[in-house]
Amino acid sequence: MFKATKDIYERPMVTRHSPFALTKHAGMVFDAMPFKEIDGFAIEGLLEKFGSPLYAISEKTLRNKYRELRDAFVSRYPNTTIAYSYKTNYLSAVCAILTQEGAWAEVVSGFEYDIAESLGIPGAQIVFNGPYKPMHDLARAVENRAIINVDSFNELYQLEELAHRYNKTVEIGLRVNMQLNCPTWDKFGFNLESGQAFEACRKASSTGRLRVKGLHCHAGTYLADPTIYTNVAIKLAELGIKLEDEFGIEIEFLDLGGGFASPNTLHKHLMPGTTTCPTFDQYAEAICTPLTRSLERFVGSPRLILEPGRSIVDESMFLLTTVVATKRSALGSKVVIVDAGVNLLPTAFYFKHDISPIHSAGMSVEEVTICGPLCMQIDVLRQGVRLPPLQKGSVLVIKNTGAYNFSQSMQFIFTRPGIVLLSHNGAEYVKMPESTQDIRRLERVPKRLLVKARK
Repeated sequence: MFKATKDIYERPMVTRHSPFALTKHAGMVFDAMPFKEIDGFAIEGLLEKFGSPLYAISEKTLRNKYRELRDAFVSRYPNTTIAYSYKTNYLSAVCAILTQEGAWAEVVSGFEYDIAESLGIPGAQIVFNGPYKPMHDLARAVENRAIINVDSFNELYQLEELAHRYNKTVEIGLRVNMQLNCPTWDKFGFNLESGQAFEACRKASSTGRLRVKGLHCHAGTYLADPTIYTNVAIKLAELGIKLEDEFGIEIEFLDLGGGFASPNTLHKHLMPGTTTCPTFDQYAEAICTPLTRSLERFVGSPRLILEPGRSIVDESMFLLTTVVATKRSALGSKVVIVDAGVNLLPTAFYFKHDISPIHSAGMSVEEVTICGPLCMQIDVLRQGVRLPPLQKGSVLVIKNTGAYNFSQSMQFIFTRPGIVLLSHNGAEYVKMPESTQDIRRLERVPKRLLVKARK
């Protein structure tokens, strides 16, 4: 008699593939090609000398990006000043290089103001922004004749008090927000459409101690649509002309902030950032053309101030990291653990960073998820990236890490690594690796909490 047998159940295994994995291009590496050196410095040699993980900065790239942006604007609007955004990357060596290139400093705290002063930047070349400026920092800025872009009526009252204290007229700028994109950056400054900006100028003029000499607007961050800046330039110029006519003042500068994009790719974007990021010439054309058209209506010829950060420094910095382990996830996909986590690359939460191996494996590739060494599930640097087969000891290069990674990095679980500058003078530390002592230096443990060693 025939006896039916029950098939043995095997749980299906699902492996995630990129769109190219099942095409004729399946064997090609689209995400990354071998990347062996930076400005002639072998990456393996850098890690042998300085250890892994490691930040590396290309001085050549940093200077070239600054010059490209400067030339794009100065060629169209000669009275242009670049005030580098310190919050983007406040490493002193980076700020010093840009100072050498002619950049002013744009700061949003007393901490960043300290850095600018330590590099010898005069007060008149410091732009002081931000929604919170403590009284002692405002006092320093007033004494140094820094450009203060006022963010609120409370700040106006503080500056009026300082003007009386020093018995002088204090020149200020007004930060303006306006309907440009969604969501509107209305946390900052005085709203244009509601009339707040006009009222702020009226209030300042009525004090007899404050003189509005400029207008500021920062529309947002990673703005890949140059027409937004066209609207900013038009609206800010119209407001400036109106204020000159109404209050008999002269607008000496129009500060259009920063927010220019870099080649990084946002998670929500399908196209890579290298194809969607506008050129400096496109940004300059969008801003300078309408501004030039409005010049004859101003009392004078206002200076154009720009506050770029990401667009200048992002491409100049790399994060070098080493594979410490490989494994398979519950669904069968390959997971690679490296020695650099999101504590060193916080922008991984927003960008699909370009990650390259330093060696090629021919046509052999696999799709992997790259995770950091932190004890937290969200420590993921990149998902679904196609790379040559990786194993313990493999080295990866994470590109375009100059913006908001060092300045937002943290000592979480691991200390932070060193930073080296690559130039014709060689590779040299511009920030030493941190030690446990560095982190604990400011701590104090009451004696009553100390426990004697057990015998």
